Amino acid sequence: MPIKAVLFDIDGTLVDSNAFHIAAWQEAFATIGKAFDADTIHDQIGKGADMLVPTLLPDIDEDAQDKLGKVHGEVFKAKFLARVEPFADARAILARVQAEGLRAVLASSASKAELDHYVDLLDARQLISETTSADDVARTKPAPDIFATALAKVAPLGPDEVLVVGDTPYDIEAACRCGIAAIGVRSGGFADDALIDAGAVALYDDVAHLLRDYAQSPLAR
Repeated sequence: MPIKAVLFDIDGTLVDSNAFHIAAWQEAFATIGKAFDADTIHDQIGKGADMLVPTLLPDIDEDAQDKLGKVHGEVFKAKFLARVEPFADARAILARVQAEGLRAVLASSASKAELDHYVDLLDARQLISETTSADDVARTKPAPDIFATALAKVAPLGPDEVLVVGDTPYDIEAACRCGIAAIGVRSGGFADDALIDAGAVALYDDVAHLLRDYAQSPLAR
């Protein structure tokens, strides 16, 4: 069936924030005497705190996990959020989707406050029809909750009428669990094999590349 809505991840997909999240996580872990190198944390970027922390610290209890997530959020907001910049053509891809008669939806593991900041940063309030953040769900990516919630918001559209655009294997995996095809972008720094193994139906360097190839991409299906 023709595509009628596109669910966009934000961090690493529309805005260049992954390196800042890594730095914020390193500071958060340091508060409890733990240290992980940047590559180790990068491999988990795309997950919310509920998924990232237990992967790296499997014996941590839920209260400590929540505290680490809050510290990460506080450090990121205080030191890095204002430094985040959109990727080239991030707003333009949203505008193109809207111009083609599709619904552009933001579906992120970020907090609602961060998501709102990015909507303003992208000057995208008139371009998006719905948003879903970590605050809306019980579990973040790679659990399907965020995309399942976004899909419910664009009902009665079905999974075969929607596409996901994301930069991490966790975006792709979460989409696949909802029966939604996903396009991978390399701007988040993940290897092609990781994105393809997760189930990406197509790969592009970034959203600018996707925009240039729009007419031949899965978005034009």
